[in-house]
Amino acid sequence: MTITTCIFDAYGTLFDVAAAARIAASEPGRDDLATCWQKLASDWRLKQLQYTWLRAVADAHCDFWDVTQHGLDWAMENNGLADAELRERLLQLYWELQAYPEVPEMLAALKQAGYATAILSNGSPAMLDGAVRSAGLVELLDDTLSVEDVQIFKPDRRVYDLVGKRFGCTPEQVLFVSSNGWDAAASAGYGFQTVWVNRAGEPMDRLPWTPSETLPDLTTIPALAAQL
Repeated sequence: MTITTCIFDAYGTLFDVAAAARIAASEPGRDDLATCWQKLASDWRLKQLQYTWLRAVADAHCDFWDVTQHGLDWAMENNGLADAELRERLLQLYWELQAYPEVPEMLAALKQAGYATAILSNGSPAMLDGAVRSAGLVELLDDTLSVEDVQIFKPDRRVYDLVGKRFGCTPEQVLFVSSNGWDAAASAGYGFQTVWVNRAGEPMDRLPWTPSETLPDLTTIPALAAQL
């Protein structure tokens, strides 16, 4: 069935989640962070995700901004960083995450080809709005869909239901793109055509489902959508 709708995860897929730590580490007076920013960024992201999964299982939903702060607090302690000003700076930068370099041209090509484009994310509406505006992507996306509408984090099926409700499409008409292997796999189980953007060259997650495609970045998404 022809693809009509291209949906993207936000954090790690369109937006570089390591950018906040990388930028902060480059600022004057950040010597302690400069020696560990990559590990801090990795710890932060891992705990952020783990807290969403645990809250989903425990039926203890909260705003994604809360788990983002909790993940950072754990990561800072794990890396021996006790600096309230640095914490506030990292959180500020998270609202201004950089998009990956290929993102604007890729989204523009999809729009020109007539596809509907949107984000489907664990992020809260306010966080997503800040990221989209900061990256200059407002005119390239038809919508930003947030789990706050269903009060549970991915990969619950109710999150993926939001796409069909918004765009009136069947799962087979959706190309869903995520940098999270588990998200790409779970959405494939839901019925989407899926792409795992595996920038780090990680192994495939051992799950009952596998993504339709695996790519190193987002550059060829418009060509792939046209082939499906």
